[in-house]
Amino acid sequence: MTPIFNFSNKTVIVTGAGSGIGKNIATLFAAQGAFVYILDINANQAEEVVREIRDTGGKAAAFVCNIAQKADVSAVFEQVIKETGSIDVLINNAGIAHIGNAENTSESDFERIFQVNVKGVYHCIQAVIPQMKAQGGGVILNMSSVAAKVGLSDRFAYSMSKGAVASMTLSVAKDYLPFNIRCNSISPARVHTPFVDGFISKNYAGKESEIFEKLSKSQPIGRMGKPEEVAMLALYLCSDEAGFITGTDYPIDGGFLNLNT
Repeated sequence: MTPIFNFSNKTVIVTGAGSGIGKNIATLFAAQGAFVYILDINANQAEEVVREIRDTGGKAAAFVCNIAQKADVSAVFEQVIKETGSIDVLINNAGIAHIGNAENTSESDFERIFQVNVKGVYHCIQAVIPQMKAQGGGVILNMSSVAAKVGLSDRFAYSMSKGAVASMTLSVAKDYLPFNIRCNSISPARVHTPFVDGFISKNYAGKESEIFEKLSKSQPIGRMGKPEEVAMLALYLCSDEAGFITGTDYPIDGGFLNLNT
């Protein structure tokens, strides 16, 4: 039988791959044979992921890239194309969080969220589509959130940004059907990453266990998601086996959207 989820000879770019969900996505795709380009604003974290991948026999390289800066993105994508001649998969994972409502979200914080979570995705999509058109197709996967679908307290700017990502996903999927470019998105609920641990420690010192338990139980399934679970969904959606899927968002939320009462 032909191996499933085979990414041999495919070039994959993962933004925000220095830690958390992005790191798990990058290592999983490399394990399936892809040459993975790790894009992250943190050079040390990006290089560490590359080392981990290479130590297990995988293929990877790292670029320091601020996706909010169009020039950064253009330069990196041009270099990847020069080195490999193709970009088969783009995974727009990089993003930042914010807590605040419409009154107490400052203009500077709103702009910061927009620059990374919205314009960053736009910059990467715009950089990759000409190459995917020229090579006869490709896959774009965007990281949205359950925040794009339901009202969450104190997530005004973040929800705005993820709603934009969901809309861009649909637009790209529609516009590039004739070019064999698929575009989907994933919408996680709470996923246990180093970011979550850092957030709890910073904002709830002395109550870490209590808050972790509370956040975990906000999902009907009774726990947070695991980064590797999100990575598995990403692997399927970007694989040839998912060739009939485009213009779709996939919640991975422990029942958060449909089972909360």
